[in-house]
Amino acid sequence: MSDATIEPTIEPNVAPTLQQKLIAEVIGTLVLVLFGCGSVVVYGTAQAANDGRLLPSTVTTVGLTFGLVIVVMVYAFGRVSGGHFNPAVSVGAGIGGRMAWREVGLYIVAQLVGAVLGALALFVMMQGFANFDAEGNMGQNAFGDVGSGYAWWAAFLLELVLTAVFVLVILAVTDERNEHPALAPLAIGLTLAAIHFVAIPATGTSVNPARSIGPALFAGPDAIKQLWLFILAPLIGAAIAGIAYPLLFGRVGDLVPGSGISFVRPRTAAQTPGYAARDQYQQQWNPEPAAAQPIVQDGWQWDPVGQQWHPVGSTPEQWRAQQAAEQAAAERAAAEQAAEPPATPGWPEGDDGDTQIRPPHP
Repeated sequence: MSDATIEPTIEPNVAPTLQQKLIAEVIGTLVLVLFGCGSVVVYGTAQAANDGRLLPSTVTTVGLTFGLVIVVMVYAFGRVSGGHFNPAVSVGAGIGGRMAWREVGLYIVAQLVGAVLGALALFVMMQGFANFDAEGNMGQNAFGDVGSGYAWWAAFLLELVLTAVFVLVILAVTDERNEHPALAPLAIGLTLAAIHFVAIPATGTSVNPARSIGPALFAGPDAIKQLWLFILAPLIGAAIAGIAYPLLFGRVGDLVPGSGISFVRPRTAAQTPGYAARDQYQQQWNPEPAAAQPIVQDGWQWDPVGQQWHPVGSTPEQWRAQQAAEQAAAERAAAEQAAEPPATPGWPEGDDGDTQIRPPHP
């Protein structure tokens, strides 16, 4: 059996396909709706048992649930799709020049599919409670008489402002100039949790049209009638953030082809392969790996593929070939030595064949 080993070719920087990005958006949005709205439904049941009074722990628990789910999902799938899980975020990225409009539309479709599937899963699982009534109890958003009595114009302004703040934070922490990119998902999740602390008593907190649409489809006609506010206000807020951020803080490089608000087709630029290509909003907490500098120490260079050192000036293949040749030579020498007859025991013989007399020991 040959000692030669076959080394597989590893390509760690292969960019995800569009299908993989969309699947990631579906899964992330599904989990967001299932867990986030699921916490609302469970605590809504506790609230009803408490004579309809809002439990102090409800706002905190629901807010933290949405925030923690976003943190986990962005860490899990951000490297694939950028981790939007929100049409408002995709629109803000498109207007801000970080994502092509073609992908914005596909992302929104994927997010809506994920939201509906998440709400459907929640609806089915809640049937385990005999007295569960989905109408008005699916974690849907509401205002006015259907909700907390909060006026529609105030609800519109609240959702617009909070979404603008949310998308502005996302654009900031995912900026290439951010010195702590690994903390971006945590900052995004904490921001979403804080937003929920503010808006849950008023509208139930949307800042995400997909999160509002999914549960509303199972919550009855009143929830569906009020969807317009939770679609329009977040999208306007996201558009404001997408315009404001590059104007206030500048941008790095050119617009992604097919993005921005001019809708002028720019020249095509070559893409850099990576976990998330530059044609989308690219979470910078998981940036594209830069070209690694060689590790050299004391005349030796590290080979990351072969996981071994080799002399500077020679390639890993040359060094491995040299090592193999030296090992083969050592094996031949050992075989030749083993084939020689053993030495005759007794006194050593001299060059002339005469017996040598050793001097006596003292």
